[in-house]
Amino acid sequence: MLDWRWDFAFEVLPRLLLATLNTLMAAGLGYGIALVVGLVFALAQRTRYRLVTAIARESVEFIRSTPLVLQIFFVFYVFPQFGIRLSPWTAGMIAIGLHYASYLSEVYRGGLESVPRGQWEACTALNLGTARTYFRIIVPQALPPALPGMGNYLVGIFKDTPMLSVIGVAELMHTANAIGSESYRFLETYTMVGLLFLLISLPAAAGLRAFEAWVRRAFGLSR
Repeated sequence: MLDWRWDFAFEVLPRLLLATLNTLMAAGLGYGIALVVGLVFALAQRTRYRLVTAIARESVEFIRSTPLVLQIFFVFYVFPQFGIRLSPWTAGMIAIGLHYASYLSEVYRGGLESVPRGQWEACTALNLGTARTYFRIIVPQALPPALPGMGNYLVGIFKDTPMLSVIGVAELMHTANAIGSESYRFLETYTMVGLLFLLISLPAAAGLRAFEAWVRRAFGLSR
């Protein structure tokens, strides 16, 4: 028989729920950074300036080819060597945001390349500026095919937030480890953590699918 204690589970639930809020905030802020920086990476790889394109492409490949936990350690422990001291929260958000920005840049790139060439030629014929071409014409058309990948990485970034515990960010897994070390009750603690991740991930995935379907209908792309 499993030595399950309901009284202990309910006792630690408030601490885990508070840590869940921290986890959601970490995932949200990190994803926000990834959305913006990923688009910058994607657009920088399409510029006419070869040096900018090369720097952006190599930066993306470097970030994608190294582990997230190494990048977290690098931002938190190495940046101070250059006079940049960051709190665990700030370092964690920067690291996880840059990590996922490199993946989202490829999602954006795929969406941009799916736009028919005729759209680009029409913008050139109308003498539209680069910024207007991208943000008024091209990006809105590139968004629908990019949404599935963007949604996958949103769920992925949420599941990767436990890595921030290595630098002391008090997210859900960090709190669970602390509770387990204090009480030596790991069964209830980790089971509840798993359930909390499921209770957030599954509705989030369903919501993303619904949003994707709505966008496709709005753009007249539904089959």
